Amino acid sequence: MTPTASHRLLSLDAYRGFIMLLMASSGLGVAQMAAANPGSFWETLRPHFEHKAWQGCSLWDLIQPSFMFMVGVAVPWSCAKRREHGQTFLAMAWHALTRSVLLIALGIMLSTQAKDGQTVFLFTNVLAQIGLGYFFLFVLSRLGWEYMAAGIILILAGYTWFFIQHPLPTADELAAIAGMKGTENALLPGFAGHWNIHTNAAAAFDRWFLNELPRAAPFTHHSGGYTTLNFIPALATMLGGALTGDFLMRSRKTDQQKCATLIIAAAVLLLIGTILDVTLLPAVKRIWTPAWALLSGGWVLVLLALFYWIVEVVGLRRLVFPLVVVGMNSIAIYLLHSLGAGWIRDHLHKHLPAAAFVPGWEPVIERLGVLFVLWLVCFWLYRQKAFLKL
Repeated sequence: MTPTASHRLLSLDAYRGFIMLLMASSGLGVAQMAAANPGSFWETLRPHFEHKAWQGCSLWDLIQPSFMFMVGVAVPWSCAKRREHGQTFLAMAWHALTRSVLLIALGIMLSTQAKDGQTVFLFTNVLAQIGLGYFFLFVLSRLGWEYMAAGIILILAGYTWFFIQHPLPTADELAAIAGMKGTENALLPGFAGHWNIHTNAAAAFDRWFLNELPRAAPFTHHSGGYTTLNFIPALATMLGGALTGDFLMRSRKTDQQKCATLIIAAAVLLLIGTILDVTLLPAVKRIWTPAWALLSGGWVLVLLALFYWIVEVVGLRRLVFPLVVVGMNSIAIYLLHSLGAGWIRDHLHKHLPAAAFVPGWEPVIERLGVLFVLWLVCFWLYRQKAFLKL
Protein backbone atom coordinates (compact mmCIF):
# COMPACT_ATOMS: atom_id res chain seq x y z
CA MET A 1 0.00 0.00 0.00
CA THR A 2 1.25 3.51 -0.84
CA PRO A 3 1.09 5.63 2.34
CA THR A 4 -0.84 8.91 2.34
CA ALA A 5 -0.66 11.93 4.60
CA SER A 6 -3.23 10.32 6.90
CA HIS A 7 -1.41 6.96 6.95
CA ARG A 8 1.32 7.26 9.57
CA LEU A 9 4.26 4.87 9.24
CA LEU A 10 4.82 3.45 12.71
CA SER A 11 8.39 2.50 11.78
CA LEU A 12 9.32 6.18 11.54
CA ASP A 13 8.00 6.91 15.03
CA ALA A 14 9.75 3.80 16.36
CA TYR A 15 13.11 4.82 14.91
CA ARG A 16 12.71 8.37 16.18
CA GLY A 17 11.82 7.01 19.61
CA PHE A 18 14.87 4.73 19.64
CA ILE A 19 17.15 7.67 18.88
CA MET A 20 15.57 9.90 21.53
CA LEU A 21 15.75 7.19 24.19
CA LEU A 22 19.39 6.64 23.31
CA MET A 23 20.00 10.37 23.75
CA ALA A 24 18.08 10.50 27.02
CA SER A 25 20.02 7.52 28.38
CA SER A 26 23.08 9.79 28.79
CA GLY A 27 25.24 6.90 27.64
CA LEU A 28 23.75 4.51 30.25
CA GLY A 29 26.74 5.23 32.50
CA VAL A 30 29.01 3.17 30.25
CA ALA A 31 31.85 5.73 30.33
CA GLN A 32 31.71 5.97 34.13
CA MET A 33 31.65 2.20 34.51
CA ALA A 34 34.62 1.85 32.15
CA ALA A 35 36.60 4.40 34.16
CA ALA A 36 35.83 2.56 37.39
CA ASN A 37 36.53 -0.91 35.94
CA PRO A 38 39.61 -0.78 33.68
CA GLY A 39 40.10 -3.83 31.53
CA SER A 40 36.43 -4.85 31.75
CA PHE A 41 33.82 -5.25 29.00
CA TRP A 42 32.72 -1.70 29.82
CA GLU A 43 35.87 -0.47 28.11
CA THR A 44 34.85 -2.38 24.99
CA LEU A 45 31.46 -0.65 25.01
CA ARG A 46 32.76 2.80 25.87
CA PRO A 47 33.80 3.96 22.35
CA HIS A 48 30.24 3.38 21.13
CA PHE A 49 28.73 5.60 23.84
CA GLU A 50 30.99 8.62 23.41
CA HIS A 51 31.57 11.14 20.66
CA LYS A 52 34.71 10.63 18.64
CA ALA A 53 37.40 13.12 19.60
CA TRP A 54 37.35 14.46 16.04
CA GLN A 55 37.49 12.23 12.93
CA GLY A 56 35.42 9.04 12.77
CA CYS A 57 32.00 7.72 13.74
CA SER A 58 30.46 6.00 16.76
CA LEU A 59 26.90 4.99 17.67
CA TRP A 60 26.70 8.06 19.92
CA ASP A 61 27.70 10.31 17.01
CA LEU A 62 24.67 9.08 15.05
CA ILE A 63 22.08 10.53 17.44
CA GLN A 64 22.06 14.06 16.03
CA PRO A 65 22.14 13.14 12.32
CA SER A 66 19.34 10.63 12.95
CA PHE A 67 17.23 13.26 14.69
CA MET A 68 17.85 15.82 11.93
CA PHE A 69 17.28 13.26 9.17
CA MET A 70 13.94 12.32 10.70
CA VAL A 71 12.94 15.99 10.83
CA GLY A 72 13.37 15.95 7.06
CA VAL A 73 11.46 12.67 6.67
CA ALA A 74 8.43 14.21 8.39
CA VAL A 75 8.23 17.26 6.11
CA PRO A 76 6.54 15.62 3.06
CA TRP A 77 3.88 14.08 5.31
CA SER A 78 3.34 17.38 7.13
CA CYS A 79 3.00 19.34 3.88
CA ALA A 80 0.64 16.77 2.36
CA LYS A 81 -1.56 16.81 5.46
CA ARG A 82 -1.68 20.61 5.48
CA ARG A 83 -2.64 20.63 1.79
CA GLU A 84 -5.46 18.18 2.56
CA HIS A 85 -6.73 20.73 5.10
CA GLY A 86 -6.65 23.48 2.49
CA GLN A 87 -3.56 25.39 3.60
CA THR A 88 -1.90 27.55 0.97
CA PHE A 89 1.82 27.67 0.26
CA LEU A 90 2.09 31.04 2.03
CA ALA A 91 0.36 29.68 5.14
CA MET A 92 2.72 26.70 5.24
CA ALA A 93 5.72 28.96 4.63
CA TRP A 94 4.68 31.17 7.55
CA HIS A 95 4.37 28.10 9.77
CA ALA A 96 7.84 26.91 8.69
CA LEU A 97 9.35 30.34 9.40
CA THR A 98 7.64 30.53 12.79
CA ARG A 99 8.89 27.05 13.65
CA SER A 100 12.42 28.04 12.67
CA VAL A 101 12.36 31.07 14.98
CA LEU A 102 10.93 29.06 17.90
CA LEU A 103 13.52 26.31 17.51
CA ILE A 104 16.36 28.83 17.44
CA ALA A 105 14.93 30.53 20.53
CA LEU A 106 14.69 27.19 22.36
CA GLY A 107 18.26 26.40 21.36
CA ILE A 108 19.49 29.71 22.78
CA MET A 109 17.49 29.14 25.95
CA LEU A 110 19.14 25.74 26.47
CA SER A 111 22.58 27.29 25.87
CA THR A 112 21.80 29.96 28.47
CA GLN A 113 20.19 27.89 31.24
CA ALA A 114 23.40 27.09 33.14
CA LYS A 115 24.81 30.61 32.83
CA ASP A 116 24.32 33.68 34.98
CA GLY A 117 23.87 37.20 33.74
CA GLN A 118 22.89 37.57 30.11
CA THR A 119 21.68 35.55 27.15
CA VAL A 120 24.30 33.21 25.68
CA PHE A 121 24.06 33.41 21.90
CA LEU A 122 25.25 30.00 20.75
CA PHE A 123 23.65 28.09 17.88
CA THR A 124 25.37 24.72 18.07
CA ASN A 125 22.79 22.54 19.85
CA VAL A 126 20.47 20.41 17.76
CA LEU A 127 17.33 22.56 18.14
CA ALA A 128 19.09 25.74 17.01
CA GLN A 129 20.72 23.87 14.13
CA ILE A 130 17.37 22.53 12.94
CA GLY A 131 15.84 25.99 13.30
CA LEU A 132 18.53 27.65 11.21
CA GLY A 133 17.92 25.26 8.33
CA TYR A 134 14.23 24.42 8.63
CA PHE A 135 12.76 27.18 6.45
CA PHE A 136 15.16 26.33 3.62
CA LEU A 137 14.27 22.66 4.08
CA PHE A 138 10.58 23.49 3.67
CA VAL A 139 11.08 25.61 0.54
CA LEU A 140 13.27 23.06 -1.26
CA SER A 141 11.02 20.16 -0.28
CA ARG A 142 8.00 21.95 -1.75
CA LEU A 143 9.84 22.50 -5.05
CA GLY A 144 10.23 18.76 -5.63
CA TRP A 145 12.75 15.95 -5.37
CA GLU A 146 14.92 17.32 -8.19
CA TYR A 147 15.50 20.54 -6.24
CA MET A 148 16.19 18.60 -3.05
CA ALA A 149 18.77 16.41 -4.78
CA ALA A 150 20.37 19.43 -6.46
CA GLY A 151 20.35 21.25 -3.12
CA ILE A 152 22.24 18.42 -1.41
CA ILE A 153 24.92 18.35 -4.13
CA LEU A 154 25.38 22.13 -4.21
CA ILE A 155 25.46 22.44 -0.42
CA LEU A 156 28.11 19.74 0.05
CA ALA A 157 30.23 20.94 -2.88
CA GLY A 158 29.96 24.59 -1.85
CA TYR A 159 30.76 23.86 1.79
CA THR A 160 33.81 21.86 0.75
CA TRP A 161 35.02 24.84 -1.30
CA PHE A 162 34.33 27.18 1.65
CA PHE A 163 36.73 25.18 3.82
CA ILE A 164 39.36 24.66 1.11
CA GLN A 165 39.62 28.36 0.24
CA HIS A 166 40.37 29.15 3.91
CA PRO A 167 44.16 29.13 4.46
CA LEU A 168 45.77 26.16 6.18
CA PRO A 169 46.75 26.97 9.77
CA THR A 170 50.15 28.56 10.29
CA ALA A 171 52.72 27.25 12.74
CA ASP A 172 51.79 30.05 15.13
CA GLU A 173 48.09 29.19 14.98
CA LEU A 174 48.80 25.52 15.64
CA ALA A 175 51.05 26.44 18.54
CA ALA A 176 48.32 28.66 19.99
CA ILE A 177 45.79 25.81 20.17
CA ALA A 178 48.21 22.95 20.88
CA GLY A 179 47.61 22.99 24.62
CA MET A 180 43.83 23.34 24.50
CA LYS A 181 41.70 20.51 25.79
CA GLY A 182 40.39 18.30 22.97
CA THR A 183 42.99 19.20 20.38
CA GLU A 184 45.14 16.08 20.88
CA ASN A 185 43.49 14.09 18.07
CA ALA A 186 41.90 16.99 16.20
CA LEU A 187 44.91 18.30 14.27
CA LEU A 188 45.03 16.63 10.89
CA PRO A 189 48.05 16.41 8.55
CA GLY A 190 48.52 18.01 5.14
CA PHE A 191 45.49 18.99 3.05
CA ALA A 192 43.14 17.58 5.72
CA GLY A 193 44.35 20.42 7.96
CA HIS A 194 41.62 22.56 6.38
CA TRP A 195 39.29 20.70 8.75
CA ASN A 196 41.35 21.12 11.94
CA ILE A 197 39.68 22.09 15.18
CA HIS A 198 39.53 25.87 15.88
CA THR A 199 41.49 26.88 12.74
CA ASN A 200 38.91 26.00 10.08
CA ALA A 201 36.74 28.36 8.04
CA ALA A 202 33.58 27.87 10.14
CA ALA A 203 35.48 28.53 13.38
CA ALA A 204 36.84 31.75 11.87
CA PHE A 205 33.28 32.76 10.93
CA ASP A 206 32.15 32.29 14.54
CA ARG A 207 35.00 34.43 15.87
CA TRP A 208 33.53 37.25 13.78
CA PHE A 209 29.79 36.54 13.91
CA LEU A 210 29.34 35.63 17.59
CA ASN A 211 31.33 38.65 18.69
CA GLU A 212 28.86 40.87 16.83
CA LEU A 213 26.23 39.74 19.35
CA PRO A 214 26.05 40.86 23.02
CA ARG A 215 28.46 38.78 25.10
CA ALA A 216 29.84 38.84 28.63
CA ALA A 217 33.29 38.02 27.23
CA PRO A 218 34.72 37.85 23.70
CA PHE A 219 34.12 34.56 21.92
CA THR A 220 37.33 32.73 20.96
CA HIS A 221 36.31 29.12 20.35
CA HIS A 222 33.84 26.38 21.27
CA SER A 223 35.54 23.83 23.51
CA GLY A 224 34.23 20.94 21.43
CA GLY A 225 34.98 22.58 18.10
CA TYR A 226 31.30 22.89 17.12
CA THR A 227 30.34 25.80 14.87
CA THR A 228 27.25 27.79 13.91
CA LEU A 229 27.64 27.04 10.21
CA ASN A 230 27.22 23.32 10.83
CA PHE A 231 23.57 23.94 9.96
CA ILE A 232 24.49 24.33 6.28
CA PRO A 233 25.80 20.78 5.65
CA ALA A 234 23.26 19.53 8.24
CA LEU A 235 20.61 20.96 5.90
CA ALA A 236 21.87 18.41 3.36
CA THR A 237 21.17 15.73 5.98
CA MET A 238 17.64 17.03 6.51
CA LEU A 239 17.08 17.24 2.75
CA GLY A 240 18.18 13.61 2.51
CA GLY A 241 15.49 12.84 5.05
CA ALA A 242 12.90 14.78 3.04
CA LEU A 243 13.88 12.86 -0.10
CA THR A 244 13.47 9.61 1.82
CA GLY A 245 10.12 10.66 3.25
CA ASP A 246 8.88 11.66 -0.20
CA PHE A 247 10.00 8.29 -1.57
CA LEU A 248 8.29 6.32 1.21
CA MET A 249 5.07 8.31 0.83
CA ARG A 250 4.77 8.40 -2.96
CA SER A 251 6.47 5.25 -4.24
CA ARG A 252 4.24 2.42 -5.43
CA LYS A 253 6.90 -0.17 -4.61
CA THR A 254 6.08 -2.90 -2.11
CA ASP A 255 7.36 -2.54 1.45
CA GLN A 256 10.01 -5.16 0.73
CA GLN A 257 11.18 -3.22 -2.33
CA LYS A 258 11.25 0.04 -0.39
CA CYS A 259 13.36 -1.59 2.31
CA ALA A 260 15.78 -2.93 -0.33
CA THR A 261 16.02 0.55 -1.89
CA LEU A 262 16.92 2.06 1.48
CA ILE A 263 19.69 -0.52 1.92
CA ILE A 264 21.09 0.13 -1.57
CA ALA A 265 21.10 3.90 -0.99
CA ALA A 266 22.77 3.33 2.39
CA ALA A 267 25.51 1.21 0.81
CA VAL A 268 26.24 3.90 -1.79
CA LEU A 269 26.47 6.65 0.84
CA LEU A 270 28.65 4.53 3.13
CA LEU A 271 31.01 3.73 0.26
CA ILE A 272 31.37 7.34 -0.88
CA GLY A 273 31.64 8.67 2.67
CA THR A 274 34.30 6.12 3.63
CA ILE A 275 36.38 6.78 0.50
CA LEU A 276 36.31 10.52 1.19
CA ASP A 277 37.13 9.97 4.86
CA VAL A 278 40.24 7.88 4.20
CA THR A 279 41.53 10.09 1.35
CA LEU A 280 41.30 13.88 1.46
CA LEU A 281 38.04 14.96 3.13
CA PRO A 282 37.76 13.70 6.74
CA ALA A 283 34.43 12.71 8.27
CA VAL A 284 34.13 14.97 11.32
CA LYS A 285 30.80 15.16 13.09
CA ARG A 286 31.71 18.20 15.22
CA ILE A 287 31.97 20.43 12.13
CA TRP A 288 29.60 18.33 9.98
CA THR A 289 31.99 17.89 7.08
CA PRO A 290 30.46 16.79 3.74
CA ALA A 291 32.13 13.38 4.18
CA TRP A 292 30.40 13.11 7.57
CA ALA A 293 27.04 14.08 6.05
CA LEU A 294 27.37 11.21 3.55
CA LEU A 295 28.81 8.64 5.98
CA SER A 296 26.31 9.34 8.75
CA GLY A 297 23.50 9.44 6.17
CA GLY A 298 24.42 5.90 5.15
CA TRP A 299 24.30 4.62 8.72
CA VAL A 300 21.02 6.42 9.36
CA LEU A 301 19.48 4.72 6.33
CA VAL A 302 20.73 1.33 7.57
CA LEU A 303 18.97 1.87 10.91
CA LEU A 304 15.84 3.23 9.23
CA ALA A 305 15.71 0.21 6.89
CA LEU A 306 16.00 -2.09 9.92
CA PHE A 307 13.04 -0.44 11.64
CA TYR A 308 11.05 -0.35 8.39
CA TRP A 309 11.62 -4.09 7.93
CA ILE A 310 10.70 -4.95 11.53
CA VAL A 311 7.51 -2.87 11.57
CA GLU A 312 6.20 -2.52 8.01
CA VAL A 313 7.43 -5.81 6.51
CA VAL A 314 7.42 -8.27 9.41
CA GLY A 315 4.60 -6.46 11.22
CA LEU A 316 5.99 -6.46 14.79
CA ARG A 317 4.07 -3.32 15.69
CA ARG A 318 3.45 -4.17 19.34
CA LEU A 319 7.14 -4.82 19.88
CA VAL A 320 8.04 -1.21 19.12
CA PHE A 321 5.21 0.42 21.07
CA PRO A 322 7.52 1.64 23.89
CA LEU A 323 9.60 3.40 21.24
CA VAL A 324 6.57 4.88 19.45
CA VAL A 325 5.41 6.52 22.69
CA VAL A 326 8.65 8.51 22.75
CA GLY A 327 8.96 9.01 19.00
CA MET A 328 5.63 10.83 18.85
CA ASN A 329 6.88 13.36 21.44
CA SER A 330 10.53 13.72 20.45
CA ILE A 331 10.82 17.44 21.20
CA ALA A 332 9.13 16.95 24.57
CA ILE A 333 11.60 14.32 25.74
CA TYR A 334 14.52 16.36 24.39
CA LEU A 335 13.47 19.37 26.48
CA LEU A 336 12.57 17.28 29.52
CA HIS A 337 15.96 15.59 29.46
CA SER A 338 17.88 18.82 28.85
CA LEU A 339 16.09 20.71 31.61
CA GLY A 340 15.17 18.03 34.13
CA ALA A 341 17.54 15.04 34.05
CA GLY A 342 19.59 16.30 36.98
CA TRP A 343 16.49 17.14 39.01
CA ILE A 344 15.01 13.68 38.38
CA ARG A 345 18.28 11.98 39.37
CA ASP A 346 18.47 13.94 42.64
CA HIS A 347 14.87 13.08 43.54
CA LEU A 348 15.42 9.40 42.80
CA HIS A 349 18.18 9.45 45.41
CA LYS A 350 15.93 11.35 47.79
CA HIS A 351 12.87 9.09 47.54
CA LEU A 352 14.24 5.61 46.76
CA PRO A 353 15.92 3.46 49.41
CA ALA A 354 19.71 3.45 49.35
CA ALA A 355 19.61 -0.28 48.54
CA ALA A 356 18.18 0.56 45.13
CA PHE A 357 21.56 2.00 44.12
CA VAL A 358 23.71 -1.13 44.16
CA PRO A 359 27.32 -0.24 44.97
CA GLY A 360 29.44 -0.22 41.83
CA TRP A 361 26.41 0.10 39.56
CA GLU A 362 25.25 3.59 40.53
CA PRO A 363 25.98 5.25 37.16
CA VAL A 364 23.90 2.68 35.28
CA ILE A 365 21.03 2.62 37.80
CA GLU A 366 20.83 6.43 37.95
CA ARG A 367 20.58 6.77 34.18
CA LEU A 368 18.11 3.93 33.81
CA GLY A 369 15.99 5.52 36.53
CA VAL A 370 15.97 8.89 34.79
CA LEU A 371 15.20 7.21 31.48
CA PHE A 372 12.26 5.30 32.97
CA VAL A 373 10.78 8.47 34.51
CA LEU A 374 11.09 10.30 31.19
CA TRP A 375 9.42 7.39 29.40
CA LEU A 376 6.55 7.43 31.91
CA VAL A 377 6.00 11.12 31.21
CA CYS A 378 5.94 10.43 27.47
CA PHE A 379 3.53 7.53 28.03
CA TRP A 380 1.23 9.77 30.05
CA LEU A 381 1.34 12.41 27.30
CA TYR A 382 0.59 9.69 24.73
CA ARG A 383 -2.44 8.49 26.72
CA GLN A 384 -3.67 12.10 26.93
CA LYS A 385 -3.11 12.51 23.18
CA ALA A 386 -0.89 15.48 24.03
CA PHE A 387 1.95 15.93 21.54
CA LEU A 388 4.33 18.87 21.70
CA LYS A 389 4.55 20.36 18.21
CA LEU A 390 5.99 23.62 16.97
